[in-house]
Amino acid sequence: MHAYRSHTCAGLNRADAGQNVRLSGWVHRVRDHGGVLFLDLRDHYGITQIICDGDSPAFAALEKVRAEYVIRVDGRVKLRDDSLVNPKIPTGEIEVYATGVEVLGAVEGDLPLPVFGDQDYPEETRLAYRFLDLRREGLHRNIMLRSNVVRSIRNRMWEAGFNEFQTPIITASSPEGARDFLVPSRLHPGKFYALPQAPQQFKQLIMVAGFDRYFQIAPCFRDEDPRADRSPTDFYQLDIEMSFVEQEDVFAAVQPVIQGLFEEFRPDCSVPADWPRIAWRDAMLWYGSDKPDLRNPIRMQVVSEHFAGSGFAIFAKLLEQEGTEIRAIPAPKGGSRKFCDRMNAFAQSQGLPGMGYIFWRKAEDGSMEAAGPLAKNIGPERTEAIRVQLNLGEGDAAFFLGGRPETFEAVAGRARNVIGEELGLTETDTFRFAWIVDFPMFEKTDEGRIDFSHNPFSMPQGGMEALSGDPLKVHAYQYDLACNGYELISGGIRNHTPEIMYRAFEIAGYPNSEVDKRFGGMVKAFKYGAPPHGGCAMGIDRAVMLLADEQNIREVIMFPMNQRAEDLMMGAPSEPTNEQLRELRLRVVPKE
Repeated sequence: MHAYRSHTCAGLNRADAGQNVRLSGWVHRVRDHGGVLFLDLRDHYGITQIICDGDSPAFAALEKVRAEYVIRVDGRVKLRDDSLVNPKIPTGEIEVYATGVEVLGAVEGDLPLPVFGDQDYPEETRLAYRFLDLRREGLHRNIMLRSNVVRSIRNRMWEAGFNEFQTPIITASSPEGARDFLVPSRLHPGKFYALPQAPQQFKQLIMVAGFDRYFQIAPCFRDEDPRADRSPTDFYQLDIEMSFVEQEDVFAAVQPVIQGLFEEFRPDCSVPADWPRIAWRDAMLWYGSDKPDLRNPIRMQVVSEHFAGSGFAIFAKLLEQEGTEIRAIPAPKGGSRKFCDRMNAFAQSQGLPGMGYIFWRKAEDGSMEAAGPLAKNIGPERTEAIRVQLNLGEGDAAFFLGGRPETFEAVAGRARNVIGEELGLTETDTFRFAWIVDFPMFEKTDEGRIDFSHNPFSMPQGGMEALSGDPLKVHAYQYDLACNGYELISGGIRNHTPEIMYRAFEIAGYPNSEVDKRFGGMVKAFKYGAPPHGGCAMGIDRAVMLLADEQNIREVIMFPMNQRAEDLMMGAPSEPTNEQLRELRLRVVPKE
């Protein structure tokens, strides 16, 4: 017999009754029923119940084991009584009567994080003892889901005619939207490598090299502020690039892979095949977000004309300022003062003075009546025009925000989500995808300068001619795939023409010399015959988070950092030794 096991802890069933077997695993829990011990033995595959009484030579040893001991058990498979069958586990019809036991790994002291049960524990404790946390059923299941998702992605990409190539981990720094992690060079004192924010330049060079359809499960490194759906240090993405393609070609190649993936791993949910194309400007107007949750049917609308010159002085005066507007958030079946007051309080909690509202009800004479402070100020004709525009009726409401869109859009988007959820309008058990297209190529920073708003390597719509006018009106061949309120994919058709690239970076404040310095390899390659190409990248961690129905991305990463970008288990980041600093010719200067 094998030194440790003849079967796994999920590998026995009623057909094995009477066999002598050997199992190894962790003691999940122990129950002492007055001289009869019951142990649940757990390994990667499942759980088997072990039974032992005073007549067994293993009894004395088993009495001493505790939860999370690693043991080897020899025994005989027995059928459980019908009344004791556990249909929830594959081994629920049998148990193993222990005849021998050996402790392979003891537990010292008390467990800082019990594995049995579904209690909540502080995340700092869970991350410090991640090796214990990973033994727990839910997290173990998530990590296995991730493994299977990656395997499925690879199979689907190969079947779609893509080839997998690896790109360097140590490379040069480049401005791609986030801070780089720098790596000092021992051989070249005073110079630094960088960990790649993404394989962006390399995958474009693969296209220049003539390989046509590339993919990679790529590690990416960005020094970013953490969020619930974003790791603050590193993450993995499905990286894709294709030659001789337009935007629609990329969409056509990607949709079957992503749709098939979600259908495979969430058969309990619907995955509609209709993926609309929504212009970025429309997404911000209708949903207040460039990653809208389309499970919620609410669309916001501009209603400025109904408040211009009205008796509601706040909005009327606001509209006299250039660049301002009033937007309405329809709220079907939200027509109660209690709900309206609650949403007004929500807006105040988000830093706004509040949200105006109107709700409609039947008057005593049977006609439709508008109620609320706004209705009294603007009068029945204007409220009726608003109701007709928003297609609302009895028992419905609408909420209103005004100003420059950039000052209230984000709050309006969050309010739309809350309204949809509280009124039961948002679908459940559904994944709704949408391509967000026509992103602005440039934006104005808080300091007033022009900078790239998205990926700096994307082709401007209209080419060089588009870059001769107002840069804030230039759209790029950039696109995102939104799913249920998350950005799942980002990509673009690439700028493969050196002259257009120089001009785009010039607008963003980078002279040609700086472009040559930062992107010299790619610019040089483009001068030797570059094909039109484009692609995208999907966040693996975020996709698995959606498939696992988790709200926190750390629940699907095996060894994540905490919110302060610390590895509590391994003690990173750590201080370098003086010897390491001398070897690298570095010195740590305290921040003043």
